[in-house]
Amino acid sequence: MSRWAPDARERLESAALDLFVENGFDETTVAQIADRAGLNRATFFRHFTDKREVLFGGEDVLAGLFADGIRAAAADATLAQCLRAAFAATDPVMTPQRRAKAVQRRRVVAANSDLQERGLLKHARIAASISTALRERGTDELTARLGAEVAMLAFAIAAERWMKADGDEPFPPLAQAALGDLQVRAAELDTRPRPSSGPPPNGRRANRT
Repeated sequence: MSRWAPDARERLESAALDLFVENGFDETTVAQIADRAGLNRATFFRHFTDKREVLFGGEDVLAGLFADGIRAAAADATLAQCLRAAFAATDPVMTPQRRAKAVQRRRVVAANSDLQERGLLKHARIAASISTALRERGTDELTARLGAEVAMLAFAIAAERWMKADGDEPFPPLAQAALGDLQVRAAELDTRPRPSSGPPPNGRRANRT
């Protein structure tokens, strides 16, 4: 087993995801992951603190890219333009090659409540990173927090579309389009809801006389 394989992290990640899907997260051991990757336990722990980090370690990279994109936006950029710049900055990691792993990851997390809680913590950290980067540009705290949550919602919508997409559709345009959709919906908050053709929320139709 090679201790210093240059692609060790990728091999460990692929092996872990395959095993999580095949056997379940709780049933998979670090030793099994290392063995499937053709490496050893020591190599695993050089790259990951525990097997949960195989699923969530990339979130820290993502948080950094979001923040870097916002900081690189033009000085007079609007909040929406800053968020679009943040999404553009994710291109190096949100690759077509990562899409299959993203699908596996979602499947594993959805089956484990503890992992879902870990995911919420990571979500909060990414949102905090975005909010901090916006406040560094002079955005007030409330607006920065709102912008961060909108960005995370747009990211989630885009990720869902990306994982279902055919071909090599890039991720950033999907996220930017999702942000645009949310902007349109936000502009409709002060308008009356459109009439629905279905029954009222209580499931009962109004009596006709």
